[in-house]
Amino acid sequence: EGNIIFNGEEISHKPPYERELNTVFQKYALFPHLSVYENIAFGLKLKKMGKDVIEQKVMKMLKLIGLEGYENKNTTLLSGGQQQRVAIARALCMNPDIILFDEPTSALDPEMVGEVLNVMKNLAKEGITMIVVTHEMAFAKDVSNKVIFMDNGYICEQGTPEEIFNNPKQERTKEFLKRYIG
Repeated sequence: EGNIIFNGEEISHKPPYERELNTVFQKYALFPHLSVYENIAFGLKLKKMGKDVIEQKVMKMLKLIGLEGYENKNTTLLSGGQQQRVAIARALCMNPDIILFDEPTSALDPEMVGEVLNVMKNLAKEGITMIVVTHEMAFAKDVSNKVIFMDNGYICEQGTPEEIFNNPKQERTKEFLKRYIG
């Protein structure tokens, strides 16, 4: 519950296409009847961008996610990691101020996890603002500049990766890190 304030404006009442943020979901949320190209271009078409602009942006995204040559493939024939990278490209294509990632690696096998995390690490290096819900603690430690540890919907602790991972203050945070990091 609560409000979502973005750039000083309450945005929870706005339709998603009017928000300057985009989401990458845990289960990809790709359109199975559309090709890779059409999935990435979907939001751009909704915004009525020209075909040339769409073509340029989609091809740039395919290169960024390492799926050049896949534009005509059916998304249901892709691996989980490839599908998640298509979902990331679709979100990025809209040039959002923030990308929200909801457990982007939870449905993937370990090899595919690495593919997706590498794409996200590159986004972080490029300065893309991301809010990531994850259980990938090594990734959170390496890539984030702020960590918020939540339990049952409540913030238990927040701080820099160094503060949270090297010197957690709350018992719940200590228990979690001990179990998942050792």
